[in-house]
Amino acid sequence: MAEFAAGSTTGFTEVADRVWVARYAWFDVNVTAIGSDRGLLVVDTHGSAAAAREVIDDLRRLDRGGVHAVVNTHAHFDHCFGNGAFREAYGDLPIHAHETVPADTLASAARIRTAYEQGLDDPRREDLLATEVVPADRTFSSAVALDLGDRMVELVHPGRGHTAGDLVVRVPDVDVVLAGDLVEESGPPVYGEDCWPMDWPMTLDLVVGLTTTRSVVVPGHGAPVGREFLEDQRGDVGVVAETVRDLASRGVPLDQAVEVGDWPWEADRLEHAVRRGYEQLPRSQRRLPLV
Repeated sequence: MAEFAAGSTTGFTEVADRVWVARYAWFDVNVTAIGSDRGLLVVDTHGSAAAAREVIDDLRRLDRGGVHAVVNTHAHFDHCFGNGAFREAYGDLPIHAHETVPADTLASAARIRTAYEQGLDDPRREDLLATEVVPADRTFSSAVALDLGDRMVELVHPGRGHTAGDLVVRVPDVDVVLAGDLVEESGPPVYGEDCWPMDWPMTLDLVVGLTTTRSVVVPGHGAPVGREFLEDQRGDVGVVAETVRDLASRGVPLDQAVEVGDWPWEADRLEHAVRRGYEQLPRSQRRLPLV
């Protein structure tokens, strides 16, 4: 498997036949290009128009044809705010995503813009605030196959997890799965305000089912991994879900649960996971706090 330097721009590296991944320092995010006789299918477009133009420059240096279509793995800005720049460069491209993503992209944009306007420290702040948000316009509910001419690519919504609209991209002829932020290699999975912690383990079960022992799995952030890493991360998100369930069933108050739980990652990363998990659980699985 190709080497990926942490947190640096290395250009596009081929991880399987005509599947190239570039890892960018800002948010350590991955962008993938899938080659075909119809051009490139680009999966995720980075976090601003300016950042996307850097990706486009790298694609031109790759010199494997123009961009035929775009896929957004989910609605968070670091994966889809570059959509507009791709349309400026390549025309009215179709942008594929799960059916929840267009509205969630606008909601995500509102949240991140508020954070940046309130002074979030980031050297790319002005680039992001100047970006026109362009949501996906080709959506599906559970699965769709994209005909790229000499190869097929499958888009699958395996369930909720990191967000409500996560999708994975499967390139079956080379046994590659692009997992978006359902899987992260360079740090623990991120549980944000819009996560679904009680669904995430079962969602990853389906993703595991799309792989073999030889699969290359490209996470949303970090270096490509294999099935064993995917299975290990599924185990950890399962621990989070079962710990939330156990705490709620014992009547541990929400405001104490993060502190009390025995977690696979640092507790301060899991505030939203616990709150959202308590909200997801049916009343029958929650006891009143003990006094």
